[in-house]
Amino acid sequence: MTNPAATARLAGRREWTAFTVLLLPLLLVSMDVSVLYFAIPAITRELDPSATQQLWIFDSYAFALSGLLITMGSLGDRIGRRKLLLTGAAAFGLASVAAAYATSPGMLIAARVLLGIGGATLMPSTLALIRNLFRDEKQRGKAIAIWSGAMTGGVVLGSVLSGVMLNHFWWGSVFLINVPAMLLLLVLVPVLVPEFKDPAPGRFDLLSVPLSAAAVLPLVYGLKEIAAEGFAPLRLACVAVGLAFGYVFVRRQRRREDAMIGRALFRGRGFGVGIGLNTIAAFAMMGSAYFTTQYLQSVLGMGTLEAALWSLAPSVFIGAAAPVSAAVAQKTDRAHVIAAGFVLAAAGFGLISLAGTDSLWLVLAGAGVLASGIVTVMSLVTELALGSAPAEKAGTAASLLETGQEFGGALGMALLGSLGTAVYRSDLAGAAPAARETLGGAVATARQAGGEAGGQLLALAREAFVHGMQYAAWGGAALLLAAAALALALARGAGAPAPATAEPAEPAGPAVAPAR
Repeated sequence: MTNPAATARLAGRREWTAFTVLLLPLLLVSMDVSVLYFAIPAITRELDPSATQQLWIFDSYAFALSGLLITMGSLGDRIGRRKLLLTGAAAFGLASVAAAYATSPGMLIAARVLLGIGGATLMPSTLALIRNLFRDEKQRGKAIAIWSGAMTGGVVLGSVLSGVMLNHFWWGSVFLINVPAMLLLLVLVPVLVPEFKDPAPGRFDLLSVPLSAAAVLPLVYGLKEIAAEGFAPLRLACVAVGLAFGYVFVRRQRRREDAMIGRALFRGRGFGVGIGLNTIAAFAMMGSAYFTTQYLQSVLGMGTLEAALWSLAPSVFIGAAAPVSAAVAQKTDRAHVIAAGFVLAAAGFGLISLAGTDSLWLVLAGAGVLASGIVTVMSLVTELALGSAPAEKAGTAASLLETGQEFGGALGMALLGSLGTAVYRSDLAGAAPAARETLGGAVATARQAGGEAGGQLLALAREAFVHGMQYAAWGGAALLLAAAALALALARGAGAPAPATAEPAEPAGPAVAPAR
């Protein structure tokens, strides 16, 4: 005999079709992180931005995205996740058109900010809707595994796709590829995806909106600047300001009944554990990417498009890791699989630590093994956190996961990057200041010097960079092994959902009613 209640919980063809549609915005938002890598030279020729404007063309998207994730996740719980998704999709599509036809650097920066705001609505909405569409734990684990792989692959695909587009069209085409997908989303989501929201959300705490942004933005900015330029009083002050506002924000959430981040989220033990482990995984992923991208271009001397194409190789590992880990986790304690993912990622760092100045395949293999382990961890801890949160708070839960991921990535680049830079500068103590500052500076200095002197400087700089990368890899491996032990201690038996205060609202009507 089949349990009718259990059967009703299983998602059918309609839910899986809806899930496929929800992957579209996720893929595009993650691609937009890297889509400008090849377009910047063409943008520079046509719009003539200053050095500062060029940096903001790159960074404004990520800052707007990270600063508004918490707000948008909470807003989706209140007004409806599908409604927020559709609003964000429309804004993302319009901002893409504005960016494609920008006639000045300021206009392009403004469009990138709007893209970031749209992205901040799309990412938590898609993940929260997955939480609501798939109520069966095994199906949800499979869906989140696919979601994690698509998000990771989108970042790599964005740079490659932009290179291909620029070979045939003008630079604005890298933004226009978003528009057809968003139009498709606006047509299909109302038909396939039911609405979910918290039926009793309480008042919206407006003051927490600027407080959350004031906590996240200076912190992420300071950490990214430390990774790029090293420690300096202003950058450390930005981190301190972000932490101070974060303290004020957390105190406010703990004291208010209508808090943006309700205390009910943390009643399930798996939620806090999931966010913490996900942050560590992002730390390792972005910390390793900081070195591998520079290794391909500045150590091996590849062009940008060639380096992007080679960076697709680790995706072969990523594509298999998430689904396999989800299947294994259904047959054994999830904590053991998470710990194994961390150990696998540490082994990837170990391979990278063995690299020399001409070790393409070793670095790619290390990056692939590391990425497989990290995607394994991310997919499982995401399911752990979402499954532990009340269903009506899924939007807020998703936004906290993604904010932690942004913070972990920035921290990984800052700390591992600073460790590698310190070793690099120590090895080049007697070199010219520009060469000693960064590997890119050493490459430029060597080209200016030319001849045997330039060749010797370039060889020394590349060896120094690899030496720094090795130290960073050892540090990353040690952290991941510690995280594996932490996962065994904290994630074992975690994952029971927190007591729900109410069920998510599902409006009636044939267009939005959940499939049976």
